[in-house]
Amino acid sequence: QVQLVESGGGLVQAGDSLRLSCAASGRTFSIYGMGWFRQAPGKEREFVTGISWNGGNTYYIDSVKGRFTISRDNAKNTVYLQMNSLKPEDTAVYYCAVEKMAFGTGANSASSYNYWGQGTQVTVSS
Repeated sequence: QVQLVESGGGLVQAGDSLRLSCAASGRTFSIYGMGWFRQAPGKEREFVTGISWNGGNTYYIDSVKGRFTISRDNAKNTVYLQMNSLKPEDTAVYYCAVEKMAFGTGANSASSYNYWGQGTQVTVSS
């Protein structure tokens, strides 16, 4: 049984930083692409960033480019999301997810993922 546990969320002020972690268990984590999604109140869940199975490729939505960095440590079965220069519009529940297919790229579609964490709340005050 695959389990993903996110941590690191919290309440911060605009301009602050947070680092989210997602610890995975129950699968050979190192051969799967990973993604971070977020869902703000009243909005659809959206892709934020993805990383390929070997960490060689990363993808970001335009609104977080230059501020957020995704990384992974396959030895620790953990993926990270470093968030700098946070803005109030970054407020959301953040979810990590594992891709369905091995050797994935960290796709930007939720349908490409079949395991999800429970989410961690990030709130950015102005």
